[in-house]
Amino acid sequence: MHRRRDGAHRRLFMSRLLAVAHQTSESPEFVEAVARTAMAGREVHDVVLLIPATPVRHIATWTEGEAEVVAKERAERAAERLRGEGVSVVDVLIGDAHPYEAVIDALVGNEFAAVIIATFPPGVSRWLGMNAIQRLQRTINVPVVHVVAK
Repeated sequence: MHRRRDGAHRRLFMSRLLAVAHQTSESPEFVEAVARTAMAGREVHDVVLLIPATPVRHIATWTEGEAEVVAKERAERAAERLRGEGVSVVDVLIGDAHPYEAVIDALVGNEFAAVIIATFPPGVSRWLGMNAIQRLQRTINVPVVHVVAK
């Protein structure tokens, strides 16, 4: 019972951010945006890091299992980097290969103050080519912050 009260007490003073990236998860732009947002103002935000199991380009042939392994490795490194910047990463999720579906799945039953998504620039980013950012901005009731990683 004591743990439950602590959790409820903590939720009163903290909200959560959903930070979404894959190949850009360790980029300075993403790390800086997440850290700045998580520690902005008077309210401290816990961060849930979501890495969609999107196949990466440098793997010529891939399987779903391989994409998940790569996503898990990136997630571990990105979480460590964020924690090194003082960010409270409370959970790491490996999501659907499609970033839109991964975010929708993560939102089910959870409340977030914002969703921060990092992509490569237009013309390079497959996620932008899928209209993932625009679809999320139109369909969810949470602010979506788009970060472009170089």
